[in-house]
Formats: sequence, C-alpha cells, structure tokens
Amino acid sequence: MFDRCKMLLKHVDTASKGLVICAMAVMTVLVVTQVVFRYAFSSAIDWSDEVARLAFVWAMFLAIPHGIRAGVHVGIDALVTRFSAALQERLFRLSAALGCILMLVLFYFSAQVTVYSWPELMPTINLTAAVYYIAILIAAAHSTLHLLLLVWGGSETWSEETMS
Repeated sequence: MFDRCKMLLKHVDTASKGLVICAMAVMTVLVVTQVVFRYAFSSAIDWSDEVARLAFVWAMFLAIPHGIRAGVHVGIDALVTRFSAALQERLFRLSAALGCILMLVLFYFSAQVTVYSWPELMPTINLTAAVYYIAILIAAAHSTLHLLLLVWGGSETWSEETMS
C-alpha cells in the first residue's frame, strides 16, 4: 500500500513539475518581451506584468512540495543531530506530522480567502483574483500528501531517488 501511494504521489509530482516549468517559461517570456517592448518600441503590454506575477506565484507555490520531498527546506538541526538515530527518526516523523497540520490549516484559510476573493477581478485581465490563492490551495494539498507519506515512511522515504 505504501509503495502504491508513493507511486501515485510520483505522478502528481511529475504533473506539478511540468506546471512549474510552464509557469517559469511564461514568466520569463513575458518579462523579456516586456523589456523589449519598453526599450525598443517605447510601448508596453498592459497585462504582461500581472500575468508574469501570477506565473511567478504559481511556480513558487507549486515548487514547495518538491522541496519537502527532497528535504531542502531550511531547518536547524544542531541539537537533533546529537540524539540517537531512533530518536532522530521519531522527531522527523513528529516534525512531518506537525508540518502536515500546518498545511491543513493553510489549506483551510486559503480556501476561505479564495471564496472571499472570487468575485474580485484582476485589473488588466478578465480573470478572478482568486487564481493567486488557488495555487496556495494546490500547494497545501500537495504538501500535505508529501508530509503524510513522510510520517508513514520516515526519513528514508525518498532516499533511493536522491542517491541516483
């Protein structure tokens, strides 16, 4: 069952990674195009700043669960490294469980903000301002899945992939 859940999460990660790459590409193309238009043509694309900002927000939030999976988020372990391996593992799982609770709280409040901001439109494009918060909802849900898997499998959950 653990391996099946891990495989499903790998598929979610693959899709998410593709979205991060697309969002970064959109942001890059729009910013470069905007610079060219401003300096070469003394003109501007009125919606490019907003769409580039939206792409940046989506890329950053969708990348958070990948950092959780790889274990690259900032942590202070000066004290924890002095404990036995068994205690370190228990603390790792506790930390993942607490992180999971935090992500569920984030999901709850971002869902409320998404609903609240849904009627509000962006200034330059006919799109709800809630799309900024939808990225947070997705990131919180995806992060929760990763943290639950880490609580279940422990610190070695993804270790075979980081070695290759």
